[in-house]
Amino acid sequence: MPEQIDTRLLGRKVTFGVSGPWLAYWLVIMRLVVGWWLLHAGLDKFASWPFDASWFIGGAAAGTSIGPFVTLFSDGILLSFTNVMIPLGQTLIGLGLILGALTRLAAFFGAFLMLFFYFINGETGGWSHGLVTGDLLGLLLFAMIATLGAGRVLGVDAYLARTAFVRDHPKLRYLIG
Repeated sequence: MPEQIDTRLLGRKVTFGVSGPWLAYWLVIMRLVVGWWLLHAGLDKFASWPFDASWFIGGAAAGTSIGPFVTLFSDGILLSFTNVMIPLGQTLIGLGLILGALTRLAAFFGAFLMLFFYFINGETGGWSHGLVTGDLLGLLLFAMIATLGAGRVLGVDAYLARTAFVRDHPKLRYLIG
């Protein structure tokens, strides 16, 4: 009988049949690679501190479809907030994925960042690299990691899911996985 991966998706039990542990190993590899990608990006920004996001969310983003929202963060205290939160967010997302801790939460915020990067990079470059870019593929990877519960395979989330605290607060299952 084939092995199965049982997880919860949008509150419903979902089972994936697997003819061996290959899918589980692939999820771990994908989680580690994507985690390293974001951890490295965040640490690189800290290593060359101070990080300045004004080139990205300032003038370049103004003419994009999400420009009216993003340019709110291009001045004053909100720019200072952004300058800290982008590298800190990338570092924490990367650590969360590598450790498999709060994986769905980390993947959600990773997808959130990739969505902004996708539209800003694409529209400021006139979509010169096409519609399918690394940012879009990153967004899809984060979606897969969150959807397939990649943190429960060789990750801290497997332990967290068994704790009494999570059993007593079932909505927390949406953050782990």
